Amino acid sequence: MTSVYRNVKAQLEVGRWCENRIADWGIPHVRGEVATAAGVTGFVTAGDEPREGEPSVVLLPGTNMNAALCLPLVGALARGRRVTVLDLPGQPGLSAGGRPRVRRMAWYGQWLGEALDSAAPGPAVVVGHSLGGAVALACGSPKIVGRVLLSSAGIMRPKVPAPLLAATIPWLVRPSVARSAALLGHMAAPGAGGVPGHLSTWMDLVARSCRTSLAPPPLPAGLLEQRRAVPTLVTTGRCDPFLPPHVLGPAARHLLGAEFRVVEGAGHLLLDEAPDAVLAMAEEFCAAVARG
Repeated sequence: MTSVYRNVKAQLEVGRWCENRIADWGIPHVRGEVATAAGVTGFVTAGDEPREGEPSVVLLPGTNMNAALCLPLVGALARGRRVTVLDLPGQPGLSAGGRPRVRRMAWYGQWLGEALDSAAPGPAVVVGHSLGGAVALACGSPKIVGRVLLSSAGIMRPKVPAPLLAATIPWLVRPSVARSAALLGHMAAPGAGGVPGHLSTWMDLVARSCRTSLAPPPLPAGLLEQRRAVPTLVTTGRCDPFLPPHVLGPAARHLLGAEFRVVEGAGHLLLDEAPDAVLAMAEEFCAAVARG
């Protein structure tokens, strides 16, 4: 196992940042922890208990993200249903920092099954962004009754355009809020109004405190074939530099038999760039799953 954190001080600083942001959230919620084989898993839950036969939503953030970064979307989703956000182990946040060097996606799949049993009883629609989408696909828990995959890893190998790589290196070597904003700007759609200021501050903290992980390779075709048994919606931003629609769409339809949609005016950061579109898709999808 290797830790996402550079040292104990870095882990404490990241934890305080997340705890303070969640504590300042104005929405009624529960913040807790559950034990799994991957270590302690932090979660945040908001919204009323599901009615009989109605699925809750379980949100899995992407690389370097966590519940504290997803609160605006969670608050909107929680107006209509129970929502639980799980911080991924091995990513900066309020879960255990260790992650294995090999067989990482199988490890994440096992972790998600355990976390669902403890933190989100009942049927669940798992909404996964980027790395979170790959984790949702890696898990075969019978509690998962649907998947909404937002700019999801695990289906195809992501592209890394040269300008984005060029912005990543200075962000890692000499972190600053300005370099974080520049990196995020390459992930977002051009001319879309930029990214929230707290996201640049957070990514500066990540670069100073953490060892960021790379996107996982595509999951085995045989495993993706098995996931066809559960309804799946795959979506990406029109300007996603990693997973452009003309590549991700055919792969999602061929490998998963999934419905595919494109979010106009958005890049890779769908939770921040297009929360209204994500909210509408998740609500529509959950209602369809509940109807059977």
